[in-house]
Amino acid sequence: MTVTEQLGTLDRILAHGDITTLFQPIVSLSERRVLGYEALSRGPSNSALHSPINLLTAARHAGRLDALEVSFRQSACRRFREGALPGKLFLNASPESLLDSSHRAGRTLELLHAYGIPASQVVIELTEQTPTDDFDVLDAALRHYRAMGFLIALDDLGAGYSSLRLWSELRPDYVKIDRYFIDGIHQDRLKREFVESILKIARASHAQVIAEGIELSEELAVLSDMGVDLVQGYLLGRPQEQPVMDVDELISALLAAPAPDVDEEASPLAPLLIAQRAIGADRQIAELLEIFRLQPSLGSIAVLDDEQRPVGIIHRYLISEALLKPFATDLLARKPVSRLMSCDYLAVELSQSLQQVSRLLTSRARQRVDEDFIITRDGRYQGLGRVIDVLKLITEMKIQQARHANPLTLLPGNVPIQQSLTRLLQQNRAAAICYVDIDNFKPFNDLYGYARGDEVLLCLAQCLNEMVDPASEFIGHIGGDDFMLVLGCGDWEGRLQRLFARFERRVRQYYRAEHLAEGCFVAEDRTGQPERYPLLSLSVGVVLLHERRSAALDAAALAGLASDAKRAAKKQAGYSLHGLAATAGKAAFEQMMFAP
Repeated sequence: MTVTEQLGTLDRILAHGDITTLFQPIVSLSERRVLGYEALSRGPSNSALHSPINLLTAARHAGRLDALEVSFRQSACRRFREGALPGKLFLNASPESLLDSSHRAGRTLELLHAYGIPASQVVIELTEQTPTDDFDVLDAALRHYRAMGFLIALDDLGAGYSSLRLWSELRPDYVKIDRYFIDGIHQDRLKREFVESILKIARASHAQVIAEGIELSEELAVLSDMGVDLVQGYLLGRPQEQPVMDVDELISALLAAPAPDVDEEASPLAPLLIAQRAIGADRQIAELLEIFRLQPSLGSIAVLDDEQRPVGIIHRYLISEALLKPFATDLLARKPVSRLMSCDYLAVELSQSLQQVSRLLTSRARQRVDEDFIITRDGRYQGLGRVIDVLKLITEMKIQQARHANPLTLLPGNVPIQQSLTRLLQQNRAAAICYVDIDNFKPFNDLYGYARGDEVLLCLAQCLNEMVDPASEFIGHIGGDDFMLVLGCGDWEGRLQRLFARFERRVRQYYRAEHLAEGCFVAEDRTGQPERYPLLSLSVGVVLLHERRSAALDAAALAGLASDAKRAAKKQAGYSLHGLAATAGKAAFEQMMFAP
């Protein structure tokens, strides 16, 4: 289709309002109902401009994008009213059309009045396909929309040129995550991390998140577990002229399905796994050499027995010398590959931690950084990993940890603490979340000086490190004399009592002799008057999280509960514990009191 023909077709579409409008439901999982519908417009079905992409591109090139979007909205409003659709109407608008000099304010409101649709029922959805730099003008236009009662949504977050800045500048009511980050989210740890970050920002900015492009029940289950409430996609309803209105039974059925296995959460080595074919121990060397010839970049091949268990490995660099000898190929071609394989290999389970694999690698006397190692699941071959990739990943983790670590104790700071609590809630694990605080630390710091205060903080950090299992538990330094622990539920109370005894014994070295003898010290209070303070002690607030009782919580709420429990503990004299425990099936909590 020539440019001239495109322009002629576009003119006819605009002149006759020949637009097809379909509606796709946006569903609230918690309320089991349709929140509203996104209006999706197309050109005539028998036209080369039927595709919305082709139609919008033609209008953009012709300088008629604003006119086309007005036509889209008119069709959407008319069909929305004719279909008596419930909920909100999401209308697409590109930022560039709002900035167009031909754009006339008030036309959308006029259309709504004509079809009896209140402005409060309409969401202007910004779709970004070209860079938007004039934020001041755009902000003014959207303020105008808001003044008329419209809500604002930002579409395709993460896909546009400047969508994150648009979010920061315009503070939309809804944010739609681009479907790229939803596609296969149940199998991709990084996509889940991205969505977690978006949810955190959304809570801070009071925006609601909509996940679009959902096509699999596994994707829906993971998003629901993560706390995403508003969803959209073919799984929940395709764009139609008469879309679904009742989704209660559909949502109940979809969410009743078993939660999908999220392999990467249970498999820390999954990012390192290379799905490389292996070879049987009884195969001929000629077959092995052909594999290496066909894959010049292949460094190693695992050798397996009949049950797919590794028995050896063959490294390219080790066979080259043997095969360079005269007649070596002919002599070895029909021999089994076991003649060339090395039995000195490392095999690790997919469920092992990166730190465990690192220790195994560094303990090997002849480990080369360019070598491969074998990864198994329940002893059976899964693929290969590269030593250099382990080193890179560990380096990245150390850099990330250092970036968010407390500079004094080098313990994880607030960002890793938030991530740890989020993962805990996602996994529905039972745990004891402990907020640890030093009593009378400020007057001690004022009297003894900051250097001595830092020594006390390091002493406590060491005591905490000694009681935590790094493979399954967590310790973080919130700041000052505040620390956060995530402990397993087994004997956590006894462990905290042992912490009290250990800290009380070790902290004695930091007092003056007369203060130890008197059991107190004198320092100035907040008004500058001398006051007697007891020796340092610990107050710990505990939130006992029961398995699968965390649906109503997020990381911030969980940390807040622990902080509340800590404040209650500090009202007791000396070493003290105060806890909150989840009541069965509710988001409420009951108090737990402990003897000091």
